[in-house]
Amino acid sequence: MTGPRAEAVALAGAYAGRPHPARRLGEACRTSLHDAYSVGLTLTADTALAQRVSLCAVGPLADRGETLQINLGEGPCVQALSQGAPVLADDLDDPHATGQWAGYAQQARAHRIRAAFALPARNGLGPARRAGLVLTLYRDRPGPASPGDLHTAQLHTDAAELLLLTAPLPGGDDLTDAWLLPVDAVVHQAIGMISYRHALSTGQALALLRTHAHAADADLTALARAIVHENLRLPGRPGTGPVDA
Repeated sequence: MTGPRAEAVALAGAYAGRPHPARRLGEACRTSLHDAYSVGLTLTADTALAQRVSLCAVGPLADRGETLQINLGEGPCVQALSQGAPVLADDLDDPHATGQWAGYAQQARAHRIRAAFALPARNGLGPARRAGLVLTLYRDRPGPASPGDLHTAQLHTDAAELLLLTAPLPGGDDLTDAWLLPVDAVVHQAIGMISYRHALSTGQALALLRTHAHAADADLTALARAIVHENLRLPGRPGTGPVDA
């Protein structure tokens, strides 16, 4: 693909300059689909989702579906970013479809998510783009998504990328903030504190944070707030003793 599709350009143009463009686009996508889905849109700087912006979560399943991927560091969005291609998991009970993220699939099913379809932006604007944008559809029953719904969702993904790439540079206006500011910056603060104080890489610090959140059945953001604001001590890696965060 050498450039964005005309349909995606027109769709992006309809939302350019409007407040809260990501949520508006997510809502428009959900309304345009023939089947009933929840829609999540995530911008990330790495495939581990350590640095990301949750742009929208529309519908009853999206918020938990997106949060689980961040907490666990795995899921259809992560796989789609890693392989640069759609991940179409039409049955989260199927181990062949969820082999790379079995833990996510198990927890997603507990929250009534039975199918997930992650569509990365097709990056038709050249190699300068350094972040990945993925739109994920969540559904409460198994079964394949229709070609028409996948086409519609991909157009909205590509339109979101166009809006992102044409957003103004940081300068304090609402549109910029809506796209570019991390929703859970405290997570990055907690990772940085653990990494700096205890000579861990950021990847190791993130893994430690996620392991503790999983063991305690805690939300990653809530745990990060406790580390940053309440001086919470986490167990360290085996043989290292407790981490004084």
